[in-house]
Amino acid sequence: MRTVPVVEFKAHISSLLAAVEHGEEIAITRHGKVVARMVAPEPLTAASAFAPFWQEAGEIDLEAPVDRPPEPLSGLD
Repeated sequence: MRTVPVVEFKAHISSLLAAVEHGEEIAITRHGKVVARMVAPEPLTAASAFAPFWQEAGEIDLEAPVDRPPEPLSGLD
């Protein structure tokens, strides 16, 4: 995890956000103490979004689908 002071964060926010998009974790410090942490969000899967419904399956006639990882898109570069 990279640590950057607030001043550096403000000056380089675009490049730091790009680093987070590529999986890096960044701690932002003020006076040497960590005040925030930037991490990329975890992808939301269909199974996790509908988990409350599957737990109440007796009331709702649904079956949980097989959850596969997303397939990469081509031609959007």
